[in-house]
Amino acid sequence: MTEQYPLVSVIIPTYNRAEFILQAVDSVLAQDYSPIEIIVVDDGSTDESAALLQPYIDNQQIIYRYQENQRQCVARNHAMSLATGKFWCFLDSDNRWLPGKLKAQVEYLLQHPAVDIVYGDNQIINEAGDITSEHNMRRYSGRIYPQMLRDNCVSMNTVMARATCFEKQGFFDPSFKVADDYELWLRLSAHYQFAYIPTFFAQYRVMADQISSDKERRFGSNELALQKFFSCNPNLLSATEQRACFAHFYSRWARLRMAKGNYQGAANMLQRALGCQWYHRGTWRVVLKWVMRS
Repeated sequence: MTEQYPLVSVIIPTYNRAEFILQAVDSVLAQDYSPIEIIVVDDGSTDESAALLQPYIDNQQIIYRYQENQRQCVARNHAMSLATGKFWCFLDSDNRWLPGKLKAQVEYLLQHPAVDIVYGDNQIINEAGDITSEHNMRRYSGRIYPQMLRDNCVSMNTVMARATCFEKQGFFDPSFKVADDYELWLRLSAHYQFAYIPTFFAQYRVMADQISSDKERRFGSNELALQKFFSCNPNLLSATEQRACFAHFYSRWARLRMAKGNYQGAANMLQRALGCQWYHRGTWRVVLKWVMRS
């Protein structure tokens, strides 16, 4: 191992993803970069995942650990505790990387020592692996906490980060049942420089049984992440800016509930938004839409 080619640790948590886990691992092994260590933590799978991975274990292509089911967040933390690389990446076991990801990101970090975390875009694929969309949200570079406070623009499966980020700021917070990725990237955004590279680095598979598809739960978890962020960084934004952040957040939650036909729930969120900042323009736009609903 040399400074020119630092070791990259790849964190793969899995749970009952026998149908896709080999695609994920193979997409890492197919990268045109070495050295890498692939750490797979099985969060209590009851399917044939372990048997499928056995040849990779025997050939020392992956480090495999099994744990009783404790959630994906805990599995990620377990894998991170074993990681020894200078740079860390994350890949969910139902997704896969595109060629060239690791080499491009390592070269970027080596050439830009002030940048700590790089990330990019996803292709959206369905259960069969067909590309269904290449549309991505707007993403940002720099100290991106102002943008992260409005929404999570960081796609985990495209990230490469310096190990020192996690050594100093910690791993995923296991108290978050969902949206633990948002809490982590939001936390790191207050301390480190991010760089967005406008390249498709990964394919993100959308399926009905994903936890991330429960948007109501994600909003609830994101609310806790915002509260934790301001508690840990009380002087980063003024009180007025913090209230504006929550007004924007509750307005977004109201729009979600309106889209689902939950008008009483939307009204409750609009009340909370106006309670944070009664003159917030975005909130009043949602109020107008609520009043004019058919």
